[in-house]
Formats: sequence, structure tokens, C-alpha cells
Amino acid sequence: MTDDDRTVEAAGCVLWRRAPDGGGLEICLVHRPKYDDWSHPKGKLKRGEDALAGALREVEEETGRRAVPGAQLPTVRYLADGRPKRVRYWAAEAAEGTFTPGTEVDRVLWLPPAAARDRLTQPRDRALVDALLATVRLT
Repeated sequence: MTDDDRTVEAAGCVLWRRAPDGGGLEICLVHRPKYDDWSHPKGKLKRGEDALAGALREVEEETGRRAVPGAQLPTVRYLADGRPKRVRYWAAEAAEGTFTPGTEVDRVLWLPPAAARDRLTQPRDRALVDALLATVRLT
């Protein structure tokens, strides 16, 4: 079995919205009770699923929000349970929807970029905040 055969393919989004007070943007983080961590919404792709379609599906499943995709962000690679994992990310603006807590994600937070960067559990996820800020223009 090659590394390509063993690689877990996943996708997600750095989900953002305009701050309700008009002061810039906020980033959505999800809390996963299984890992007790804060991360960007993401998940494994279904067999044959397009990465962007999977990213948008995962956002809706985990946050209850539909999302409007923007620029592709850097891909994150790491080992998960001894297997290589590749997560492709997109910037995505939050659209309609309502969060409902579940077993996979029990909380969501909307935070300004600096606070989101600090709250993220994995350091590898923090660079995605900067990548998002480099692509989003609020006008």
C-alpha cells in the first residue's frame, strides 16, 4: 500500500461572516467533544466526492449554515492515527442556517480573527486564519 492509498482525504472551510456590529469579520470555530478541541469545520470526504462539495457539506453538517465558497486556502497535511491526512480548505462566507448542537459538534463560536487564532487548538490551523484575511475584502 502506498502513502497515496493510505492518505485520508478531508476538506473544510474557514467560515466567516461580517461582524454584527460592523467592525470587520468573525470566524466560526467548532468544538468537537470527542477531542475536546476547537477547529475549523472539516471532515472526511465520501468516496468519489469532490473536495469543495465535501467541504461545503461538512460546514453545513457541523455548523447548520450554508456557505458561499471563496478562494482556496492552503492544504494542511498531518498524521492522524498513524495515517497521513490531507485537508483541503476554502474561505467561505456564512449564509443562512441555524446551529443545532450534536454529538460531533456541540458548540460553535464566532470570534474576531485574533481571538479565533488564539482559540484554535492545533497550531497548524492558525495559519488558515491569516490565509483567509489575505483573501477576504470587506467593502
